[in-house]
Amino acid sequence: MELLQLIIGGLANGCIYGLVALGFVMIYKSSEGVNFAQGDMMMLGAFIALGLGNSDQMGLPFAVAVVLAMILMFGISWGVERVVVRQIFGQPQFALVILTIALGFIFRFVAGSIWGYTPLVLETPFAGQNMRTGGIVISLSDLVTIGVTLVLTVALWSFFAFTRIGLAAQAASQNQMAAYIVGVPVMRVNSLIWGLSGAVATVAGVLYATRGAIDPNIGLLGIKAFAAAVIGGLGSLPGALIGGLVIGVIEPIAGRYAPGELAKMSPYIIMLIVLVTRPGGLFSQIHMKKV
Repeated sequence: MELLQLIIGGLANGCIYGLVALGFVMIYKSSEGVNFAQGDMMMLGAFIALGLGNSDQMGLPFAVAVVLAMILMFGISWGVERVVVRQIFGQPQFALVILTIALGFIFRFVAGSIWGYTPLVLETPFAGQNMRTGGIVISLSDLVTIGVTLVLTVALWSFFAFTRIGLAAQAASQNQMAAYIVGVPVMRVNSLIWGLSGAVATVAGVLYATRGAIDPNIGLLGIKAFAAAVIGGLGSLPGALIGGLVIGVIEPIAGRYAPGELAKMSPYIIMLIVLVTRPGGLFSQIHMKKV
C-alpha cells in the first residue's frame, strides 16, 4: 500500500518534470539547441501566475491568472529569442548553453527582486482536496497535474506531427540553411517555438505551485527535467514525458528504501545507464540529416 502511494505521488511529480522536459525537446526539435533556462522559465511563469491570482496581489480568478501568465511568458520567451538568442545565430551550440545558463541566473534574480526569496503559496481552487480509495489518498492537485500533462503532450505531439509550423520547425532543425532556401521562415519559427516553450513552462510552474510553496530556486528543477529529456530522447515529445515519469517514480521509492545520497543521485544514475546502453534515449529519434 505504501509503495502504491509513493508511485501515485511520483507520477504527479514526474508529470511536472515531463512538462519542463517538453520545453527542452520543443526547442531542440526546432533548432537542435538546448535551453538551460527552461526550469527558470517555469519558475518565472509560476510567480507571474501567483502575482496575478493571489488575493493579496491582483486577485484575478485562478483560470484567468493562469491564461494571462501563459500569454505573458509566451511574450517574454518570444522576446528573449528575438532580442538575445538570435544574436548568436550560427554560433556553436555551446554558446547557446552558456547564454541560457546566464539567462537562468537573471530570471532568478528578477523573481527574487520582485517576490522575494521567502517561499510563497499559490491560491488554487482545489488546494487541500483529496480522494480516498482503498486506503490510498490521492490529491486533486495530483489528478489535475496528470490530466493536464497528458493533454498537453498529445497536443504538442500533434502540433509537430501534423501542422505546417511544426513540420517547418523540424525541417529547420535538420538543416536551417536548406529550410531557409526552400521558403521556411526559420527565424519566425524559432521565435514561435521559444514562445510556446515559455507557455508550457508556465503550466508546469503552476502545477508545481499547486502542490507546494515556490521560491526562485525551484528553477533548478530544470536539471532533473533535462535528465528526463535525455532519458526519453531529446527529439521525442512522448519520450520527454516518459523520462519525467521514470524519474518521478524512482525518486520517492529511492528516497524511502535507499540511502539518502543514493536517492538524491537516482535521476542521474538512471540517465547515465540510459546513455551507456542507448545513447539516443529510450525513444531515440536521431536520423541522418537531410541536406
